[in-house]
Amino acid sequence: MPALPRAFFCRPAEEVAPELIGCLLVKRQSGGELLWGVIVETEAYCQSEPACHGYRRRTPSNETLFGEPGRFYVYVSYGIHHCVNVVTGRAEWANGVLLRAAAISGEPERLAAGPALLARCFGINRSHDAQLVHPDRGIWFAPRPPELAALGAADLVQTSRIGISQCKDLPWRWYWRASRSVSRRVRGDRQLSGQEAGRISGV
Repeated sequence: MPALPRAFFCRPAEEVAPELIGCLLVKRQSGGELLWGVIVETEAYCQSEPACHGYRRRTPSNETLFGEPGRFYVYVSYGIHHCVNVVTGRAEWANGVLLRAAAISGEPERLAAGPALLARCFGINRSHDAQLVHPDRGIWFAPRPPELAALGAADLVQTSRIGISQCKDLPWRWYWRASRSVSRRVRGDRQLSGQEAGRISGV
């Protein structure tokens, strides 16, 4: 599975986040086999808005978010849950995309339906903070497979972010409408049946 180029992440988070939907998060296991899942939900964060960890100041805990694009930024939520982000934009400006949910091949569809569940499934923790997103490091993003190449804006739901107390109305969360692995759907957006979600069968 080839990796997305670093240039993919050298753009504002609100551009990268929707384009990550349909891409694959891939991890090489200790035995050499690959664990992978389709990214189905993301959120964007930027230093210019108060929900971003880098909004107020630069600290040792958020230093990675100010670094070069194309690295993981992993933090701990509520003291127990790991959340996985990929740094975007440019160095010296806090910018990143939170991976909110994935559909993992051959596993129950809700197994990684949330940031903490995704991190747990892929075994990503604080030790991966600042790690380059690259096959040489064992975890990377692969481009959308051919069957998802045509995925476009009409297939996504763009809505406000969740689980935050500030800047809640900024519409910087995206999810794949057809996926049954999304952490939380917007009010009125019903979950599709298995037949309707057939485009992701086998994922």
